[in-house]
Amino acid sequence: MQTFFVQIKCELGKTYQVANALAEAEIASEIYSIAGDFDILAKFYVERDVDIGHFVGEKVHVIPGIADTRTLITFRAF
Repeated sequence: MQTFFVQIKCELGKTYQVANALAEAEIASEIYSIAGDFDILAKFYVERDVDIGHFVGEKVHVIPGIADTRTLITFRAF
């Protein structure tokens, strides 16, 4: 499995709508509201053969209310 995180910046007033849509899609293992430049931090697991760029583009970016994202690819958990 590959683990990665996506920081999500939402359109104004859309954070809870985006978080609920992520939860309903059942694609993220964990979803957090955060403070700072981004509004949501979501943790994902995908199979090794899944292209993360395509996954984010096809499963995350299509959610209404998302203004911007930053994907953080992980290498190892300690």
